[in-house]
Amino acid sequence: MVPPLYLFIVHLRIAFLGLLLTALWQFFPKTDARVAVPASDTPFVPASESIRHMAVEDGFEVQLVAAEPLVSAPVALSFDGKGRLWVVEMNGYMNDTLGTGEERPSGKIVILEDSDKDGVADKRKVFLDSLVLPRAICFVGKGILVAEPPSLWYYEVVNDKPVKKTLVDGAYAKGGNVEHQPNGLYRALDNWIYNAKSDKRYRFVKGKWISEKTHFRGQWGISQDDNGRLYYNHNSQNAIGDYFLPGFGSENTHQRNQVAGFNVNVVEDNRVYPAGPTPGVNRGYAKGTLDNQQRLVQFTAACGPLVYRGGLFGKEYDRNVFVAEPSANLIKRNVLTFNGYVTSGKQAYAGKEFLTSTDERFRPVSLYDAPDGALYVVDMYRGIIQHKTYLTTYLKGQIAKRGLTQPLTAGRIYRIVPKGTKPVVQPVTADVRFLASTNGWVRDFAQQKLVDAGKPVAALRPLLTSTSELQRIHAFRTLEGLGLLTVTDITSALKSPSWSYREQALGAVPSVLTKAAAPVLAKALDGLLVRRDTLSYPYIAFLSGKIAVFDAAAAAKLRSNVLKAAPQNRYVAAAVVSTLEDREESFLDEQTDSTALIIRDLKSAVRNARSARGNHDPAVLARQYPKGAALFNTICQTCHGKDGNGVQSLAPPLNKSEWVTGDKNHLISIVLFGLTGPVNVNNHLYSAPEIAGDMPGIGYDPSLSDKDIAELLSYIRRSWQNNADRISPAEVSQVRKNLGKRDKAFTIKELTGQ
Repeated sequence: MVPPLYLFIVHLRIAFLGLLLTALWQFFPKTDARVAVPASDTPFVPASESIRHMAVEDGFEVQLVAAEPLVSAPVALSFDGKGRLWVVEMNGYMNDTLGTGEERPSGKIVILEDSDKDGVADKRKVFLDSLVLPRAICFVGKGILVAEPPSLWYYEVVNDKPVKKTLVDGAYAKGGNVEHQPNGLYRALDNWIYNAKSDKRYRFVKGKWISEKTHFRGQWGISQDDNGRLYYNHNSQNAIGDYFLPGFGSENTHQRNQVAGFNVNVVEDNRVYPAGPTPGVNRGYAKGTLDNQQRLVQFTAACGPLVYRGGLFGKEYDRNVFVAEPSANLIKRNVLTFNGYVTSGKQAYAGKEFLTSTDERFRPVSLYDAPDGALYVVDMYRGIIQHKTYLTTYLKGQIAKRGLTQPLTAGRIYRIVPKGTKPVVQPVTADVRFLASTNGWVRDFAQQKLVDAGKPVAALRPLLTSTSELQRIHAFRTLEGLGLLTVTDITSALKSPSWSYREQALGAVPSVLTKAAAPVLAKALDGLLVRRDTLSYPYIAFLSGKIAVFDAAAAAKLRSNVLKAAPQNRYVAAAVVSTLEDREESFLDEQTDSTALIIRDLKSAVRNARSARGNHDPAVLARQYPKGAALFNTICQTCHGKDGNGVQSLAPPLNKSEWVTGDKNHLISIVLFGLTGPVNVNNHLYSAPEIAGDMPGIGYDPSLSDKDIAELLSYIRRSWQNNADRISPAEVSQVRKNLGKRDKAFTIKELTGQ
C-alpha cells in the first residue's frame, strides 16, 4: 500500500510540472492546431480524417466525392453529360522505389456515380481495364479518347461499354518516362484537343482524325481561360501561358518554340507555403530546398493548373489560376490581370495558400472545373510521388524511414465549395441555352455536344448578336466547329467593339480561308490596320502566312503594312518570322529599316536554320548507338528537345554545349547526380525562369547500368553538331567510384572550382 503522504507529494510534483510547462508554453512559437502529423509519423488515414488535416481559405470547405475502395490511384478525370465521373487509375505508378510492376496492365478507366444524389459517389463501374499507365481521357462524339502510352485510342461507347477501338496516333506518347509523356487531352474553345508535354493537337473532322503541330506546352495538366488561351506549367514553375490563341505561331521550326507571347511565365513567383514539414522531396538535402522548419521553399512538382471558370466562387475568383503541388501537399491560388493580349499574374496571398494539408500522403495531381461549379481535386493519396528514374538516395531514405511505400490501393476525389453549400450536378445536353451559363464547364460541354451532333441549329446564328459576350463567343465557335461559319460572320465580328469577340474572329479566319475568301479577308484585316486596332496586329502578322497559301500578293502587302505600323512590337516581329520558314534569309535581305525588331528575330532564325543543316544524320547515330538513342528519347529529349537545342522554361541546349563536348568527368558527374542552379552554355547564362532550376540525375536508377549511361552520353556527344569522342563504361564506373556515396546534385562551382 502506497503511503498517502507519498501520493500527495507525487500529485504536487505533477501539478507543479504542469504549471511549469504551461508557463514555458507561452514562449514557444505557436502553430495551427490542425498541424497534427509530425514529419516522422505519416500514417495512412481515411479520407474523412484526411480532410481534418486540411486548411482551406476562409469561406470554403472541402467535401469528399469518392475514396478507396471506390477509386484507386486516380490521376485524371472527366465528367459526362449526366455528371458522372470517368476516372483514370494509374495503379502501376511506383509501387516501390524500384518501380516494380510499372509495365503491368493494371490501369483502369472507371465510371463513378452518385446514385442517391448526396454528393458522394456510391457506384463504380469498370469501363476499361488491363491498361499500362493510362494518363488522360476526353469525350468526343459517341466515344472517348484514351491515352495509353505510346498510343492514343478512340473507343466508341454503347451503354457504358467500349464497342470499337480505333488508333488515332501510334506515337502519341513515344519516348519519355511516365512523368514526361503527353497528357491532358484538353478540348479547347477552338474545337481542337490540346496536350501538355506535347506539340500535337487533334480534331475529328468529317469522320477522320487529324493531327497538327502546335507549340510544345507544359508537363502535367492544361487549362484555358474564357477566351480560349491555354495555361500550363512545369514542375518548378507555377503558371505558364500564351498571350495568343493556340492555333498560331508554331509553323517555323527555326524559331525553336520561342515565339514571343507563347510559353510565358505569367506568374513568376514560385514560392510555396506548406502547413507543416515536407522533408520527403527529392532534393530535400540541397541547401535552399527546405527552410529551417523543413518546409519546401519553391515549387518542385507544380502540376494540374486550372483556370477556374465555375462561376460558383464569386467574381474575385473568376479566371484565377489554381495549381497543385503534391510534394508540399497544397493547392496554390494565383490572380491574373489582363491588359489587351498581355496576361500577368501574382500569388493571391503572401505567406499562405488556398489549401494546405499536414497529411503527407495527400497528393493533389489534377484540378478540374465541374458541372456543379465546384473545384474538383484528384488526390492520388500515396507516399511515393517521384519516378524511379530521378529518385535520389536522400528520398529513398525518407521513404524507408517513414514507411511511405504502402498502401497502394488508395485514392480520393474532393470538391471545394463555398462553405455551407452543396451544389447539385445538373445534366448538360446539346442545347444552345447552356451556352449562356455562368459555368465555363457547362458552356464548353454544351458547345462540344452541339459540334459532335454535326447538325445545323437554327438558333445558333441569332446568338451572334447576343448581349451575353460569353454566349456570343461560344455560338461563334460552335458554328466554326460545325463548319457553318461564313466569311461574312468573320468580317462582321472584326468590327465589334469587344476585343474578346474580335480575337475569336481573328482566330477563326483559317477555318474559312479559300482562294475566293482570301482577298476579302485580307481587305478586312487591312481595315484593322487603318483603324489602328493595335491589339490585332500580331494576329494580322500570323494570318499573313495563312493567306499566302491562297493569295501571295495580298499576304505580302499585309505583312509589309503590319511591319510598318509596328516596327518595334516584339510580338508582331515574332509572328511575321513564324510565317517565313526557309525564307528568312531572303526576307532579311529585303528589309530597309535596320532598327526594326524583326531584324533580330530574322537573324536568329537564319542562324538556327544554318545550324540545323549541319547536323549529323540521327538515323545513322541511332544505328550506331541504339540504346543511347532510346534512352535519350526516354529521359532527355522531353526537356532538352529532339533537336538538342533546349526547351524554353525547361532546359538549356545540349547541341554545341561545352558541358557535353568538354570534360568527360564533368558530363558523367552531372548525368549521374544532376545539376542545380544557373549554368553558362555558349556564353549565355541560363537560370530560372528561362530554364528549370534543377536537372535531376539518373545515377540513382538501378535499372540503368554504367554501359547504358556510357552509350547515352556517347550518343549525345556525337549528335547534332557535336563531334566529341565516345565515353566508355569503364569511365562511367570510375567517376561513380571516385564520387563514392554522393547523393546530391552538383553546382557549376563544385565542378569547376570557380
